[in-house]
Amino acid sequence: MKRWMNMFKELTVRPKGERKIRKSPSYAFDEDLNKPLSGQKVKEILSKSSDMVFREFSLQGKERIPCMLVVVDGLINKEIINDFVLKPLMGDLSNNRELSQVTLANVVDTTMQSLIPGIELRKISKMSEAIDSILSGDSVIFFGDLTEAVVIGARGWPNRGVNEPIAESIVKGPHEGFSETLRINTSLLRRKIKHPALRIISLKLGDMTNTELVVTYIEKIASPDIISEVLIRLSKIKMDSVIDVGYIEEMIEDNPYSPFPQIAYTERPDVLAGKLLEGKVGIMLDGTPIVLLLPAVLTQFLSVNEDYYQRAMTAILSRFVRYVGAFVAVVAPSTYIAVTTFHQEIIPTDLLMSIAAGREGVPFPALLEALTMTIVLEILQEAGLRLPKPIGQTIGIVGALIIGDAAVTAGLVSPLMVIIIGLTAVASYAIPYYDLSLAVRLIRFPLMILAGILGFFGVAVGIYAIIIHLLSLRSFGVPYTSPIAPLRIRAFLQDTFVRAPWWALKRRPHLIDVKEPRSNGKR
Repeated sequence: MKRWMNMFKELTVRPKGERKIRKSPSYAFDEDLNKPLSGQKVKEILSKSSDMVFREFSLQGKERIPCMLVVVDGLINKEIINDFVLKPLMGDLSNNRELSQVTLANVVDTTMQSLIPGIELRKISKMSEAIDSILSGDSVIFFGDLTEAVVIGARGWPNRGVNEPIAESIVKGPHEGFSETLRINTSLLRRKIKHPALRIISLKLGDMTNTELVVTYIEKIASPDIISEVLIRLSKIKMDSVIDVGYIEEMIEDNPYSPFPQIAYTERPDVLAGKLLEGKVGIMLDGTPIVLLLPAVLTQFLSVNEDYYQRAMTAILSRFVRYVGAFVAVVAPSTYIAVTTFHQEIIPTDLLMSIAAGREGVPFPALLEALTMTIVLEILQEAGLRLPKPIGQTIGIVGALIIGDAAVTAGLVSPLMVIIIGLTAVASYAIPYYDLSLAVRLIRFPLMILAGILGFFGVAVGIYAIIIHLLSLRSFGVPYTSPIAPLRIRAFLQDTFVRAPWWALKRRPHLIDVKEPRSNGKR
């Protein structure tokens, strides 16, 4: 029994301190990583992989110096290595009086200062640094038995480049999105915010993957307490692999069992720049175009950056449609169940007769009917999402029409139920953030069950429970329902349900304790 209790605790209770999961195994060369740097030892460790390249040559100065260039084939720019590394080092140095005096003692400094014209050059003296640099795509030159080496930044691998993001398509505004290459993403951010206060802090996570990660914020706009909390939570993550930001999101969010997303995300540089200017912090990970934004509040998931590119009145209408769509997606099926099961007296007589005629011959109660159709809808959505795009669209549209029409014709469901489920699906598509749409789809089921058991009273109880849960949530210390609760009048009026004109946005959103609240008309 104790064993089962420990297993249950391990699966359900997240540790408060250091979060260690899936430790990496120990290897024979782990002890060598703490020894002085040695080119031959690096070759012994990496030579078992066929994509490793060890180019040995000699540098002829005052004395003949054996050298070895180590790279990973496919991760380097071969033209840069050939033209600006190998040719200068393998050439004749006797014509240059200064370079002809190169010895093993000064070869590292001379190479960096006079021989290699690269921008990214640095000196290392640890085995772990050499291994990590090579496997990250850098080139490392070892000189004889020296315990120092030179790292050359000449990375060059195929990348997707800058394309329009799929998940956040807009009509008006920039059409560029992040890619899977971290340095391309940081450069896109630099293009948006050309200010020295923009901070980009590099970290690495994952014992096996050594994935590079960037924490970015604007000094004196982002709260120091939130920055510190982000760095502390990231430092507590101990795992063997970090492949996507989803790994990080689950490890650092406040409430892992809430269906509501507590960390926002984006694929767009303009969205990231706008949120940083509001005082938020971004987390960028190498290998994924998704950037995490924190802290996050509920209203943030119902707004898009296009709201700030349109006129204020147009943006207000768009937001109103989204909020109405989210409300309909949550309560439409449960309201239909409650009305048709318990509260027929509130329906006008003509409409009631029409509903009764449509339900005539349907063998199932409204609750079972709604649950069945909702599950069918979820299956169709999942099938359309996972199939290739042309086929997925066909499955989603044709499948829904055929199944709905067949179910009505067979008398298994009423025509009004098909309309309600279709309206619910369309309304959920008005939610711009996919994670919030998933949360709405999830909480829809308990609301339907409560409506089938207790009617409108059950719906009210479910909505109250959802509101209480939302009020209890925090995202890095920030109330999830801010600026509605706690109420902040200025933020509520200028950029929540409505979006004030640009000339009225004189202060940054007072959601977090920013040092510089006044924005002078800038986001």
